[in-house]
Amino acid sequence: MVIHYKCPSCGSDMVFDSDTGMLSCDSCGKKENIDTFPKENIKTTFEENDGKEYHCKNCGAILITDKDTTATNCSFCGAGVVLLDRLTGSLAPSKVIPFTISKEKAMKAFKIWCRNGLLSPKGFMTADRVKGITGMYVPFWLYDLNSRVEVNAICTKVRTYSKGDYIYTETRYYDVYRDINIDYIKVPIDASEKMDDELMDKLEPYYYDELKEFNTPYLAGYIAEKYNYDHKELLPRAASKIQSYVEAFISSTVSGYTTVSYNRKDIDTNKKHAYYTLLPVWMVYYDYKGTEYIFAMNGQTGKVVGKPPISQTKVASWFGGIAGGTFIVLKLISLIMGGSLW
Repeated sequence: MVIHYKCPSCGSDMVFDSDTGMLSCDSCGKKENIDTFPKENIKTTFEENDGKEYHCKNCGAILITDKDTTATNCSFCGAGVVLLDRLTGSLAPSKVIPFTISKEKAMKAFKIWCRNGLLSPKGFMTADRVKGITGMYVPFWLYDLNSRVEVNAICTKVRTYSKGDYIYTETRYYDVYRDINIDYIKVPIDASEKMDDELMDKLEPYYYDELKEFNTPYLAGYIAEKYNYDHKELLPRAASKIQSYVEAFISSTVSGYTTVSYNRKDIDTNKKHAYYTLLPVWMVYYDYKGTEYIFAMNGQTGKVVGKPPISQTKVASWFGGIAGGTFIVLKLISLIMGGSLW
């Protein structure tokens, strides 16, 4: 099924406007509230060939297009690709965080971010070689998790004191038991096999108080990818993601001891709920000296993540400055202590 949101005034296609949170017509400028958009202006087409998916020969990404697309550019890597297979699934998320940063604002934020790259080559910092910038909704599972923890440890408190001519060390032993119940809500795990997990993790945090019930108009004008992994497959990664927080909480409950030796630490993490959610991401493709660099921007907060090129000259100058400063400090110390300056 292909859905078009037609402008009630002029009949042109409308897209989601991240600045106003409304459907917007580029032709006449009319704005329409998503929740009250006239149903008679929602045009749907049902045809056997109305949906296709293509596989990028360069990076293997799976993206959704309409039935008339035969060739396009991959929004993940920018490569030219050809459609191969029919669309076999449907997007059925339960939640969405709409874009709040427009393409223009995203470009401006990216250029500012590039200029702050103190160790990046000067040519890169100008941010004038952007090959493309694509707004896409990346599939995530948001997990509500519960961890039941049982801990048994032998702990000590050591006290040293003097009495007469003697120094005494007193050690007291404690058998410590903890039964802990911890809840975590909305732990995000990206569900696309082609997105870099580390890159997506670094985009956090998103503000989940702005989650909306999914409504198709939010996708108008953007690309949306379907998930590759269901919530059962990604549960181990979600449990692993909160492991350090669970460990830190356990440690906080056995503080105040000189030593802590764990005999048993059982952690059982289970899923309470999982929500298929689309989160907004701007993908930026940047060409520098024949090499393409891919950056991601949180479409809600503007946070940019990625690995820019490093200038070896700047790195050498930076370390040289540190070494030179250290040398001067050491010479001054030598002078103060009676040595010669050179």
